[in-house]
Amino acid sequence: MGGSAAPLFQMAGVCKRYGGVRALEKADLTVEAGQIHAILGENGAGKSTLIKIMAGVVAADEGRMLLDGREVKFASPAAANQAGIVCIFQELSLVPDLSVADNISISNPPKRFGLIDRRAQRRIAEEALARAGAEDIHPLAPVKDLALSRRQMVEIAKALARNPRVLILDEATSALTAADVAKVFVVLKRLRAEGLALLYISHRMHEIAELADQCTVFRNGHNVASYRAGEKSDNEVVELMIGREYSHVFPAKPPLKPSDRPPALEVRRLAWSDRLRDISFGVRAGEVVGLGGLDGQGQRELLLALFGVLRGVSGEILIDGAPASISSPSAAKAPKIGMALIPEDRKTEGLMLPMSVSVNLSFAALDRISNRGVIDRAKERELIDHMIELLAIRTDGTNVPVGSLSGGNQQKVVIAKWLMVTPRIILLNDPTRGIDVGTKAEIYQLLRKLAATGAAILFYSTDYDELIGCCERVLVLYDGAVKRELVGDEITERALISSALNITTSGGADMASAVSA
Repeated sequence: MGGSAAPLFQMAGVCKRYGGVRALEKADLTVEAGQIHAILGENGAGKSTLIKIMAGVVAADEGRMLLDGREVKFASPAAANQAGIVCIFQELSLVPDLSVADNISISNPPKRFGLIDRRAQRRIAEEALARAGAEDIHPLAPVKDLALSRRQMVEIAKALARNPRVLILDEATSALTAADVAKVFVVLKRLRAEGLALLYISHRMHEIAELADQCTVFRNGHNVASYRAGEKSDNEVVELMIGREYSHVFPAKPPLKPSDRPPALEVRRLAWSDRLRDISFGVRAGEVVGLGGLDGQGQRELLLALFGVLRGVSGEILIDGAPASISSPSAAKAPKIGMALIPEDRKTEGLMLPMSVSVNLSFAALDRISNRGVIDRAKERELIDHMIELLAIRTDGTNVPVGSLSGGNQQKVVIAKWLMVTPRIILLNDPTRGIDVGTKAEIYQLLRKLAATGAAILFYSTDYDELIGCCERVLVLYDGAVKRELVGDEITERALISSALNITTSGGADMASAVSA
């Protein structure tokens, strides 16, 4: 995009190594004002290191950065912010116990007579929230009381309050509802029209297609291609990302054999507060059953209720046909029930980021690998090695902090942690959110392998393609109730969308009452 003699921002020959690991090698990037520039690549390709260098979080070992044609170096994120480069990282930086307004102005609160000017701070928050399309969020609300998707909107508002010239968004929509994503797209397009440069990182190809003007693909620390948006097909882009021919095919779904045995998991008339209403269904051994519907219709609460997290749940849960009392996660994962939950937010709910890969892997299975309180280290080592091989977890060793792994490998550790308890019933809460296409394909293969060994899998996903490609049946939730069941060839994008909106079509019959397997 023309107009200025020099691009707004450039990186040239940037290198960064961590010990013997090469995170970036001779990386180049050119970002123009008034454009949305998409950065693509698998987890571990160097994207996170690239934006951390831009944002002043880490320093490059070699190379140059130019802003308005002048060389710059940032000793801290504050220095980058002052220069107009602001990053919204995938991991939220909000302080839960503070208000929305406190968080938005946390780095530079307005002062009056040496004290924080609360009226001015609230005004700043209201303006930033409005600019982010999130006027419905109250500036005095405690962040801890907000849903994950609303916290993400506050994070976006916080960045906009700093009046950036270059705005970096790292998977900024991965935790958002469909309605919020639409609002964010409007905001980003308006910011582009105002002349901002936006660097956009996402694994969602349809978002890239809708937003991006320019794209750069990274692989193994190198930028391997830059091109105008729309010049390459999705398959060509994915092949650039993974370095080999790629065909986006889900594993074949074998026909489920009829069985006289009761479902491994059966739910009868389950209800909780005003969020879950009269839910009944079953999942048989070897079956992958999906949970569909618009985000926020009770899917996450259902998984938490089954895993014993919620209090005051009514209804009946049966395991292999026998009534079961699941009063806590410990009861859920006990051998007689054998349930595992892969949570939504791996950073806060699935992992202890400062601790080692080995500690995170073995934590859920301590009672299985201990004898009278003493851990059997040989058994622990054997199980950890098996899980690393089974899930192809890429790590420089089991003693490194799990937080140092790429997002996709962190998610594999979360899954492996629960597989160490050899669960018979697996609950998955949007497990591929924010991870790359290659790792997604590996997780799809793993789900099919686990089902083949007899696991009963309940799989919530916000991605329609995953529900279509992975599931034998899909239960669509609307307003806390199962409204429709789609089976086999009925599971189409059209049927999923109409069902999610509670519109009756030929794609699936309305359910007068929730379905039992």
